[in-house]
Order: sequence, then structure tokens, then C-alpha cells
Amino acid sequence: MEFFDFGTLFFIVAAVVIFLQLRNVLGRRTGSEKPPFDPYTAARSQEPAEAQDNVVSLPRRKGGADTDAGYAMIDKMAAPGTDLNKGLRAIRDADPSFEPKGFVEGAKMAYEMIVMAYADGDRKTLKNLLSKDVYEGFVAAISDRETRSEKIQSSFVGIDKADIVGAEMKGSEAHVTLRIVSELISATRDGAGVVIDGDPETVAEVKDVWTFARDTRSRDPNWKLVATEAED
Repeated sequence: MEFFDFGTLFFIVAAVVIFLQLRNVLGRRTGSEKPPFDPYTAARSQEPAEAQDNVVSLPRRKGGADTDAGYAMIDKMAAPGTDLNKGLRAIRDADPSFEPKGFVEGAKMAYEMIVMAYADGDRKTLKNLLSKDVYEGFVAAISDRETRSEKIQSSFVGIDKADIVGAEMKGSEAHVTLRIVSELISATRDGAGVVIDGDPETVAEVKDVWTFARDTRSRDPNWKLVATEAED
């Protein structure tokens, strides 16, 4: 009769018990288990779809919702069918980023900068904001003033009104004309400091008609002053 080793039997029983315990604790694989947690994959899954797919946004086509919204803004500013409305629409067609309201706000900032730069004789600032012809006219006036040792003392109070009164495309160049009503304290003093024009204590109303332009084919988004006219 073969001798049975109780020690071997003990280890077999122990192995079976351990296997059953592990099975109860870990469960059996059914094929529907969730995959192991991967922190890198989890982080990527929380990113926007654009980041995951590296999607490159292309410019929207003309005639889409943005263009319609742009036309609606233009119609609020200028009655449909008028020359002003047609001009603004033509500029919008050439430059889909053009928005009349945003343009007016930018023009108001440029107006103040130009007025103050002219008073201060700041040629560098003027060169960045004016067309060549207008710049040469401003510089000639500044130089003439300097030869007589005259200085302009100015304080910009604010702009009361700024309205677009004209718009058109000239080839690829967009032109927008504004009527601007501002308040300014201004006085010109001679070399001895005597006031020879204006009043350093009085706020004066100033009315200007300025035209800004930019080439819609250019990557440069900045508009430049191309014409000025004082209104009585």
C-alpha cells in the first residue's frame, strides 16, 4: 500500500482554500470589466475635443451667420438702401472682420491721440496714425509753429459724439468718414508765454470731419487718417 504524505495533502488543501478566497475577493473576468486606470489617458480624455484632435479652425465662409450678424449691425447704424448702408456693406464684404461699432470706438481713441500728438509736436505718434500726405501737412504746421517758438497748451476733455457719415470702397481700400464733436481746452502761447490764440481756461466745442482708410488686402489691421476737415 502506497504511503500517503499528510504534509503534501495539507499543502494541496491550503492551495485550494487560497485559490477560492482569491476568487471571491477578485471575482471572475467576464469580459465586461473596466480597463485599468491610466492617469495619462484619463487626463487626455478630459481635454476639449479640439485639443485631442488638433483641429485647425478654418476661416468661415462669407454669407454665413457671422456675415448676417455683421449686416444686421450695419442696418442698425444706417438705414438699408442708403448710400451709407451700401458703403458699409461693401467694406464688410471686403473685410469680414469690419464692425462699424468697433471701428467708431477705435477711431475715437485715434482722434484723441492725434489731437494731443499734434499739440505736443509728437511726430513719431503722428507718423503711425496718419497717411503720408496728412502727416506731411501736420509736420509742416508743427515746424512752422516751432520756428516762431510757439507752443500749444491743450487738455482733451472728451468726445461728445462720433458718427459715421460716409463709407465706400476705392479699389481695395476702405474709406470711412466720421463727424466728431469733441471738447478741448486749447491755447497757443508765443515764445514769451503770452496767449496769442485760444483760451487756457475755457472748454471749447470742436467739430471735425475725418476720414480713415486701410487697404483690405493688407495684413496690417490699422486704419490711418487720410483727410481732415473742420466743420463750422
